[in-house]
Amino acid sequence: MKTFFIRCEMRQYFTIIISLIMFAVLKVRQGDGAKQHYIVYMGSASLTANKMHYNLLIASMHKRNQWNRISHRYNEGFLGFSARLSKHEAEKIRKHAGVLSVFPDPLLELHTTRSWDFMDEISTPSMSDDHQLGPPLDDVIIVILDTGIWPESESFSDKGIGPVPWRWKGSCMEGPDFNSSNCNRKLIGARYYRDDLMKSARDEVGHGTHVASIASGIEVPNASYYGLANGTAKGGFPSSRIAVYRVCSASSICSGSSLLSAFTDAIADGVDLISISIGSLDQRHFYEDPIAIGAFHAVEKGITVVCSAGNDGPSPQSVKNVAPWILTVAATTIDRRLQSQILLGNNIIIMGESLDFSILSESAVYPLILVGGPSRYCNGSLIDEMNIKGSIVLCELAGIDGKTMTLMQTKLMAAGGVGLIIISDLLSLTAFNTKLFALTIITSNDADQILHYISSTRNPVATISATTTILHSRPAPVVGYFSSRGPSYATPNTLKPDIGAPGVNILASWIVSNTSESTIIGREPPLFNILSGTSMACPHVSGIAAAIKSQNPSWSPAAVKSAIMTTARQTNNLGRPITKEFGELATPMDIGAGQVTRTGGLHPGLIYELNPEDYHLFLCYYGYNMSTIQLISSQLPEGFSCPTNSNVDMISSINFPSIVISQNVVTSSITVQRTVTNVDNFDDETTYSVIVDAPKELEVAVVPDKLEFTRDTKKLTYQVRFSASPAAGVSGDRFGAITWVNEKHTVRIPFVVNISYTAVKPNDGFTLQYPTLGILLLLSFIHLRV
Repeated sequence: MKTFFIRCEMRQYFTIIISLIMFAVLKVRQGDGAKQHYIVYMGSASLTANKMHYNLLIASMHKRNQWNRISHRYNEGFLGFSARLSKHEAEKIRKHAGVLSVFPDPLLELHTTRSWDFMDEISTPSMSDDHQLGPPLDDVIIVILDTGIWPESESFSDKGIGPVPWRWKGSCMEGPDFNSSNCNRKLIGARYYRDDLMKSARDEVGHGTHVASIASGIEVPNASYYGLANGTAKGGFPSSRIAVYRVCSASSICSGSSLLSAFTDAIADGVDLISISIGSLDQRHFYEDPIAIGAFHAVEKGITVVCSAGNDGPSPQSVKNVAPWILTVAATTIDRRLQSQILLGNNIIIMGESLDFSILSESAVYPLILVGGPSRYCNGSLIDEMNIKGSIVLCELAGIDGKTMTLMQTKLMAAGGVGLIIISDLLSLTAFNTKLFALTIITSNDADQILHYISSTRNPVATISATTTILHSRPAPVVGYFSSRGPSYATPNTLKPDIGAPGVNILASWIVSNTSESTIIGREPPLFNILSGTSMACPHVSGIAAAIKSQNPSWSPAAVKSAIMTTARQTNNLGRPITKEFGELATPMDIGAGQVTRTGGLHPGLIYELNPEDYHLFLCYYGYNMSTIQLISSQLPEGFSCPTNSNVDMISSINFPSIVISQNVVTSSITVQRTVTNVDNFDDETTYSVIVDAPKELEVAVVPDKLEFTRDTKKLTYQVRFSASPAAGVSGDRFGAITWVNEKHTVRIPFVVNISYTAVKPNDGFTLQYPTLGILLLLSFIHLRV
C-alpha cells in the first residue's frame, strides 16, 4: 500500500529491526567499549551551580580529548549535551554532580480544506462570542519540529503580511538547496541539525510541510489532491508566523538529541508555541524522554507545547507524550468521505473508502473471487495458488495489518489481478492511497451483501470505480481507529490524551517532487496531499492555540490548554455522543475532554490556571526528591519543599482541567479540589451553577454548587467528593463531567474514576494504586534518582 500511513508503520518496523541488529553487533564486537550516542541532561540553565557543573564537565570532556564526540550542546532553557560514549563512560558521567540523567539517544517516530469548515459547522454559535473578538495579532510565532519545510508552497506566501515581529531572534539557515531568501514574513525561520542525513531545512518527506500548513497556512483556493477533496486550504491561524526546525531525516529518523537542540533554539528564538507530531518508539520515563524534558523547560518560559498522541490505537495505554505540561492530541474523522463504488453483477452498489485513480470498466465485468475460503482472511501466499488474472479479490483483514494489505496488493498486481476489496471495520473510515490500482475498504455489514451475492451465483462479477469526494457524511466526528488511547502509562492520575481534533483524510500542502510516493506516474507532482494520523490532529490544535494566544497574549500555557479542553464538544453532527471505531461511545481515554472547537477557547469564561509551583508539586507527588527538583526547575520559589506525605494519589488534586481518581472509592470517599478564574472581561459580576453528569455507580457531590464572581473576586474554589453508590459493584473506569454554566458560557471538565483498584505498597514507601485486571506498569522508576 503506497500510503504515508503504511509507510510510517513499515519504517517503524524497519527502524526497530535495524536498531536491534546494530545493538547486537556492537555488543558482540566491542562489548562495553562500544561507542553509542548518549544524551546527558543536567536540568535548569538558570541556576549558577548547574552552569558551574556543566562547564566543569564540558572542560573535562575537552581535557580527555573527547570534545569531538559532542554533537549537540544544550545551554538555553536547560543544560546538557549529547555525545558518543561507551557504556563505562556514560556511567562515569552519570555520577558527576549536577547530572540528572544519561540515556541512549532515542530514535523517535513521526506520528486542510474541509476540516476547518466541518469544525465551524458543528460548533455551537454561542461559544464563539465573535462580537467580542479583537483583531487577530499577526506576531504569534508557531515553531514546527518535524521533517522540514517546502518553502515554495503557496500556503507559506507572505502576501499582505506585515514585518517580522521585533522579538524574533531566530535565523534562516542555508544549505545546498535552501537559501535565506526562502524565508519571508510568513515563514520567518528555518533550522536543521547537521549530521550525515540532513543537509538543509528542506523537507524531503512531506510530513513537515503538511503539518505546518495545517497549523498556519494562508488560504489557498482550489486546493486538491488530483481533484479530490477540492476546496480552499487554510491553517488554523493563517495570520500567525511560522518557523520550521528540521529534526528528522529523509528516512523519517528523528533523533532525541536533535529534538533537544530544537527546543533550546525555540526557547532562545522567542516563540509562542511549539507543535510536535513526533513520539517515542517505546514508553520512556519523563527524565529520559527528550520531548518531556524540552517541553517542561519551554512551558516554564511560557511557551505552549502541543504534541500528537501517537498512532498505536486502538489498544489501551498506548498514548504517547503523556507529560502533564504537554497538550496531547488524539485524531478524529471529519464529514468528508473519499469513497469508491463497488458495482456487483446483480446491480447492487456498495460504497467503500479508498484513494485510488483506477480506470476499470464502469460495468461489472471482472470475476469476483473470495480468498481464504470460509475464514475469508487475507493471505498473500494463497494468491500464488490461484488464477486471479483479470479478477477482483475479496478478503477480510485480521486486525490492523498493513503488511498483509501491502503484500496482497503487490501479489495481485504481479499476478494480473485488477482490484482488491478489503473487509475491515477498523480501516473503513480511512482512505489508503493506491494510486492507479483499484482497492477499496468496506465494513463487515456491507461485506455480507457481497458474500450473499457470491454464494447465490455461479459466476460472480464486479467492478470498482475511482474515488469521489462525498461531503456531509454522518456520523462525524468518529475517533480514528489508529489514534492512541489512555490511560497514561506513566501515572493513572492524569488524563491523556487531552483533546481530539481532525486527523483522518486531511488535505494539506505537500512537497513538489517527482520522487514523492504521492505522485501518480504520468502526472505532475501534486501541490497538496491527503494524510491520516495524530500528526495531522496535532497542528489543528496548534493553530487554535495560536489564535487563543493572539487574543490573550498574557495567558500561560496552562490557561490556553484549559480554554481548549473546557470548551470541547462531546457530540457529533447527528447531535449524539461521539463514537469510536466500532460504534461504542468514546470516553475521555479516547479523546480526552472531547472534540476541539474552532472558536470556543477564545472566550472560555473560566479557566483552570496552573502556576509553576503546581508542576513542582507534581514532581514531588510523582516521587522526585528536592535535590532533583532543584536541578530540573528554573522557577523553584525560595523555601519550596515537598509535602512530607507526597504520593501519586495527590496528583488528582492538582488544578488540571480534568479529574482522574485511582483510589478505591468503594471503601472510602475521595475529595479533590479545583480553582477556577473568571477571565470574561465583559462580565465581572456573574454566577455559575454546576451540572454534574455522573454514572449510576458513583455519587458525586460538588460544594458549593454555585460560584459567584465579583469585580474583586476573580478566583473561586470548589470541592468534588466521589464515593461508590449502592449501584456499584461492576469493576472498571467510570466517566462523567463537572460543568459550570452561566447565561453565556459552558465550562466542562471530564472525570475518570476507577472502582476496581487495589492498594499496593511498593518498596519506596509510596502508596500507589493499580487495577486488579490490568495496568502492570507501576511507576517502578519513582524511587530512582532522576
